[in-house]
Amino acid sequence: MRYAVISDVHSNLEALVAVLKSIDKKQIDDVICLGDIVGYGANPDEVIELIRQRAKYAVLGNHDAAIFDDFAYSMMNTFAKVAIAYNRKLISEENLHWLKSLPVDLKLGDLRAVHASPSNPKEWKYVVTNEDAIHEMNFFAESTCVLGHTHVPAVFETKLPGGGHRRLINVGSVGQPRDGDYRPSYGIIDMATLTYENVRVEYDYRMPAEKILAAGLPFFLANRLSQGR
Repeated sequence: MRYAVISDVHSNLEALVAVLKSIDKKQIDDVICLGDIVGYGANPDEVIELIRQRAKYAVLGNHDAAIFDDFAYSMMNTFAKVAIAYNRKLISEENLHWLKSLPVDLKLGDLRAVHASPSNPKEWKYVVTNEDAIHEMNFFAESTCVLGHTHVPAVFETKLPGGGHRRLINVGSVGQPRDGDYRPSYGIIDMATLTYENVRVEYDYRMPAEKILAAGLPFFLANRLSQGR
């Protein structure tokens, strides 16, 4: 199977559309969404609709959980809380029900998919360093685990004592990259050949930034789209 893997769209409709157009040009079997579909941006309902149409598989992210879970909401920073409060007003009952139905963990053959970490998907831990990744590799038996959450694309790999390799892949963020590159990031993974490609896509970040400001959301959330931070 050849998967396109997206994560952390964060209600950025324009970025998602650009990424899906890119995916349409690739030879992809299915799309996997690793959560944080909503939050930060101004088009949560439209983004959910598009994800439901295009992603065969999806897992829950912490911003998705915060839409309906007050404890998850309480753990967020001020900017995130303001955006979640705004997003809550815009999401239809049908799409809210769909968000609530999402699992936190998926196993697709030899591929594991989570939003934040395989060790405890509900804790929303950050996997940033090599040490973090090596620790997390003890918590999945599959050859590969894909995740998001940090908004920074990365590939961690280790050799197994009995031979073979285990990989933990962060596909980056569609809607709010934080690696200094404003372009949406996603991944293509071929489970037959165990090859992986990180893809960056050009788009006009000004439209989602303008929507954020028009919604009365913090300037910081709009400005960071041009910074990739």
